[in-house]
Amino acid sequence: MRSFLVRRLTAIPLTLLGVSVLVFLATTVLPGDVGRTILGREASDASVAALDHQLGLDQPVTVRYLRWLGRFLTGDWGDSYTLHQPVTGLVATRLENSATLAVYTFVLLLPVALTLGLAAGVRHDTLLDRLVSGLSLAFGATPEFVTGVVLLVVFAVDLKWFPASALPAPGDGPLLVLWHLTLPAVSLVVLCTGYVARHVRASTVAVVEGPYVRAARLRGTSPAKVVLRHVLRNATVPATSALGVQLQFLLGGLVVVELLFNYPGVGALLLQAAIDKDLPTLQATAMILGALYMAVVLVADLAYRLLDPRVRVAAA
Repeated sequence: MRSFLVRRLTAIPLTLLGVSVLVFLATTVLPGDVGRTILGREASDASVAALDHQLGLDQPVTVRYLRWLGRFLTGDWGDSYTLHQPVTGLVATRLENSATLAVYTFVLLLPVALTLGLAAGVRHDTLLDRLVSGLSLAFGATPEFVTGVVLLVVFAVDLKWFPASALPAPGDGPLLVLWHLTLPAVSLVVLCTGYVARHVRASTVAVVEGPYVRAARLRGTSPAKVVLRHVLRNATVPATSALGVQLQFLLGGLVVVELLFNYPGVGALLLQAAIDKDLPTLQATAMILGALYMAVVLVADLAYRLLDPRVRVAAA
């Protein structure tokens, strides 16, 4: 375990270096001129050229990359071209908002997906299994903006049980914050449940047909104890990778949900920065999301090894 952790931690900086090159090159080839985007179409060519020179955009790509990388590593991420505020605080605030929504969604997703997947796997090839599998495919294929619009119309407009905006008022307590986040979280749970439940269902079917489960049943162990003692842990271990993928999506891929529910998250910030050619914000946000994705993968791999002794024995 220690050697595995050392190898992964050593590889992360090298991977981030490669990510930084890709991020910088991708933002460099974006169509349009930064100075023209900031000043507007009516600005003169001389004014645009002067602004590009002031921002250092007329220098060679290698010089700009090394200068940007050095400033990024020292915590100097610059100021947003369009919002006119430090990128560090802007990204931190938006990332905190997205993390709050992601954690709340993940807490709701975990019991729902595990329960449905276990139920379908234990009762595989029955009506319950076909019902869960069919609903999982249907909900997984439904875009989140469709689910979000339905939830907004039914529960925010008609029934008025929840607010239409996910953004709480300043000074609201934790319960009010969760109340505002419930509708976007539920729309994401509906989208993600099918993916995780299918993984849990497949691993449950394999575990249920294992020899140790059959032996436990022959010994007269009750079905509930068989599921809790022998099926639950072994069936959920392979699902850790699926949960890690969903957590990655929840941290940075919520653009549609954030825009639909008027929530200032990091996904909406990334999209707006790309549209406005706000390079400091775009580059910093992409780098932070890349680091978070690698951290989630590392945690998922560690959880897999801790939950499954066979992986530790094989590695040894």
